[in-house]
Amino acid sequence: MRIGFMPAAEPVSRLIEELGKLPGIGPKSAARLAYYLLRMPETEARSLAEAIIAVKDETVLCSSCQNIADSDPCAICTSEERHHNIICVVKEPLDLLALERTGRYKGLYHVLHGVLSPMDGIGPGDLKLKELMERIETGSVEEVILATNPNLEGEATAMYIQRLLSPLGLRVTRLARGLPVGGDLEYADEVTLTHALEGRQPM
Repeated sequence: MRIGFMPAAEPVSRLIEELGKLPGIGPKSAARLAYYLLRMPETEARSLAEAIIAVKDETVLCSSCQNIADSDPCAICTSEERHHNIICVVKEPLDLLALERTGRYKGLYHVLHGVLSPMDGIGPGDLKLKELMERIETGSVEEVILATNPNLEGEATAMYIQRLLSPLGLRVTRLARGLPVGGDLEYADEVTLTHALEGRQPM
């Protein structure tokens, strides 16, 4: 006689379902994570839960650079040690963190929160381009570094921004090809990113 399948307890099933919504997490990985969390000491589990809630409740978008921060404007935008006449445009906050790890870039940033991708229905209006143009038109920016990923969508986005900026007479540069074509900025090591920054070229 076939023994019926015994489902997981409802709270566990719910946790597996929610974990499965995370990028790169399939059903098996979600189940492994759920049972790992179940065995975790209660203090650690509560600390993790509090961190997840805090990241939703206590973070804001910087009204200037659009980065995720705990204050508005953020610490980078208000720092007197940064060069306020240079803006580095990146796809997402993870790319900003990757560039900051090099310790070599001392300008400001602008986070687009995406790239142009017609196949996915992402157009210029879905990115933080309006905010970028407002910063440039009202500030004292002399150079814009386009640091989108060196793939099809990143290149298309960089070219689009370059066309927007060309009438303004700014110096527009692109990260050098020290970055692998088709790669993501967030996975590049500090040395590669440093060379890419130093070898940037006018567009």
